[in-house]
Amino acid sequence: MTPAADLMRMNRRPLFPPAVWTAIAAAVLVMAALPALNLFLPPGSPLHISSYVITVCGRFMCYAMAALALDLAWGYAGILSLGHGLFFALGGYAHGMYLMRAIGRDGSYHSDLPDFMVFLNWKSYPWYWAFTDHFLYAMLLVVLVPGVLAFVFGYFAFRSRIKGVYFSIITQALTYAAMLLFFRNETGFGGNNGFTDFKRILGFDITQPATRAVLYWITLGVLALMLVAARLVTRSKLGRVLTGVRDAENRLRFLGYEPLGFKLFVWTLSAVMCGIAGALYVPQIGIINPGEMSTSNSIEMVIWVATGGRGTLIGPIIGAGVINSLKLWFTSAFPDYWLYALGLVFVLVTLFLPQGIVGLVRQLAARMGSAQSEGLAGHENVESVK
Repeated sequence: MTPAADLMRMNRRPLFPPAVWTAIAAAVLVMAALPALNLFLPPGSPLHISSYVITVCGRFMCYAMAALALDLAWGYAGILSLGHGLFFALGGYAHGMYLMRAIGRDGSYHSDLPDFMVFLNWKSYPWYWAFTDHFLYAMLLVVLVPGVLAFVFGYFAFRSRIKGVYFSIITQALTYAAMLLFFRNETGFGGNNGFTDFKRILGFDITQPATRAVLYWITLGVLALMLVAARLVTRSKLGRVLTGVRDAENRLRFLGYEPLGFKLFVWTLSAVMCGIAGALYVPQIGIINPGEMSTSNSIEMVIWVATGGRGTLIGPIIGAGVINSLKLWFTSAFPDYWLYALGLVFVLVTLFLPQGIVGLVRQLAARMGSAQSEGLAGHENVESVK
């Protein structure tokens, strides 16, 4: 078979095997049913799902989007970022600006300005708050702010051929600098308290169960779309070039490809996806502050990807759910020891699960398939002897 024919055959292959499609569809249906159990069943019903569980699941799905975004950059292009928490927070702040404007005069000071601006004696909105009372403009900022920042930063970093641990350290430094900037009251983003006390979104009461259910379903739908879009990218010719960038960038350059454009595309796309995750996170959790930019949050994202399986797309989604479920339980039972437990998880995954949870499942499936084929071969040998 010629290389061209082989390439066409690869392009005709389905995005996911039928079994994976079935598992994804089942997971989506189960997750989509949870808000209905909260809305339509009384609290005394054994099948009732509390509003707290709905909020936690919505938060986990936002984290899953961030993990998926990081996996595109790290798992397929080898770009390890320790600063994706910045893009997540910037998307959250862009949406939070609209939500703060939507409060109107319902704040504690009954002013057209947010409470924190009144408290700090601001007389008017800063120029960069202009038009943020329009939902569509705020959604444009959700995409443009992390996207433009990632593009500009990535252009200069990749053009200078900064990569590996040096690139990771620079992204961490950028995130830390941004966090310190947003902590300052004079920046106009609420200082260390950030944005909170949201009242409504598009005219709907943000605290109502129906509104939260719609936000949950939107988050689930966006996560599913991101997974399909990421799979389309990685299965395309572009995706194969990205893996070439990851595995042998110098050889790829020798073959005539300039890695700058490919790296810049996936890096910017990853940042935009992370910003969208942050934008969906804020109305469901009800707060955004500079703490979301902390370097520890970005490092946790790396652990989600490594635990689930780097370069698998579905793995990081699973890893985000597993690690955050563990965090939810651990911080309640042993709050002072969570960081030690997280470090131990990362060490154990690195030593014993280098391909993550998805890699472990694939190994077990391969062993089971091998055992079945050996058993079938033995049975055929016995029949032939008879």
